[in-house]
Amino acid sequence: MQHISLNRQLFITPSKLVCIGRNYVEHIHELGNDIPDDMVVFIKPNSAINTQLNSVHLQQALHYEAELCFLVENGQFSAVGLGFDLTKRHLQSQLKSKGLPWERAKAFNGSAVFSDFVSINQLDQDCDSHHWCFSLTIDGKLSQLGHSQLMIYSTSDIFSGISDFLTLENGDIVMTGTPKGVGEVVSGSIFELTLWQGIEYQSEQQLIEDIANTKPIIKQQWLAV
Repeated sequence: MQHISLNRQLFITPSKLVCIGRNYVEHIHELGNDIPDDMVVFIKPNSAINTQLNSVHLQQALHYEAELCFLVENGQFSAVGLGFDLTKRHLQSQLKSKGLPWERAKAFNGSAVFSDFVSINQLDQDCDSHHWCFSLTIDGKLSQLGHSQLMIYSTSDIFSGISDFLTLENGDIVMTGTPKGVGEVVSGSIFELTLWQGIEYQSEQQLIEDIANTKPIIKQQWLAV
């Protein structure tokens, strides 16, 4: 069983990763998809968790999708972090064209990489009021910029929507979808995820300016291999 770190002290063992697809309008357009009528949900197993950011799996190129993530405990989101939903994009397109499930392109071993998680209780607010903002830089260049106010489904919508049909157990992780800017993982590149709280969204340029002057709650790097 694979583990993730909470505040670099406590290690949690998720039973599953519950992922939300197509939760940012610009990312939907980026991939040429339609905006769905209902929440898109898929599952990754515990074996998907990895500490290493791989660029290939079984000789197939991997694409990165940076996401805001939440850890479940006692029937609620108890901690926040960031993660990569690694995807075999070419295979996913083939499966979608045939109307087949995405598991072979999304749920393979090593297809999820996470930062450390920070307790929400320590931040002393409910999830939706935090105004989560996150970024991915690759070799120092901004590649993805996300904000919880840009999500089609809010964090509370996601929790209730999943709970309607699936039990979220202690240690489970929910990945809330990726903003525009996805691309191929290139071996040797430095990937850095950063998370801020309390920055409201007005425009992309305003976010860029605000995060430059705000201390993050998470900043973590990986060397892609």
